[in-house]
Amino acid sequence: MRTQPTWRIPIGLLALLAVLMIYGVLIARYVAPLIGGWHALIQTPVYILLGIVWLLPLRRFLIWMETGRWG
Repeated sequence: MRTQPTWRIPIGLLALLAVLMIYGVLIARYVAPLIGGWHALIQTPVYILLGIVWLLPLRRFLIWMETGRWG
C-alpha cells in the first residue's frame, strides 16, 4: 500500500472524464442519427452495448492509476 500521494490519480480521473465526454459526443453525433428511426426495443440493446463497451479498458486504466503499471 502506498503512503505517498501520486499524480496519476487526479490526472487519471481528468483523463477518464475527458475520454468519456468525447465518447459520449461521438455516440450522440454519429450513432444516434443512424439508429434514431429504429424501434425503441431495437435501439435499447445497441445503447446497452455502447454503454458497456467503455468499461472494457477501464480495469487496466484503474490498475495504472493505482500502481503505475498497465497489467
